[in-house]
Amino acid sequence: SNVFSMFEQSQIQEFKEAFSCIDQNRDGIITKADLKETYSQLGKMNVSDEELEEMLKEGKGPINFTVFLTLFGEKLNGTDPEESILNAFKLFDPAGTGTVNKDEFKQLLLTQADKFSPEEVEQVFAVTPIDVSGNIDYKSLCYIITHGDEKE
Repeated sequence: SNVFSMFEQSQIQEFKEAFSCIDQNRDGIITKADLKETYSQLGKMNVSDEELEEMLKEGKGPINFTVFLTLFGEKLNGTDPEESILNAFKLFDPAGTGTVNKDEFKQLLLTQADKFSPEEVEQVFAVTPIDVSGNIDYKSLCYIITHGDEKE
């Protein structure tokens, strides 16, 4: 199917902006030199050629915008549907309040299954709607996980 139909127009525009930031020489193709320069601008100077080549191999050929979009489509397609994520949160909300306690949720993230690092927990909480009582509005968080943060 058409990769452009997988995304809303606003998402495609965001991907175009990201692509143009990475395509340093503006030739319409992301190359190893483009990736190296992008990493350099982000302060990461020691990215090996092997790492960059592995990234480029995912495109199975030159990475133009359509290939770039396809790669993201494949990665994002792995995201669970919003309803599945919502049902997972409901397990921690037996009273059906629509919220889970931030501190309890943090403890779960740090200690259960695929454990998060403290830094990863902080990244999650940076975009998580938390009320003054320290409760997470998990319905809003599920929307952010599946559709992105409106502020971005």
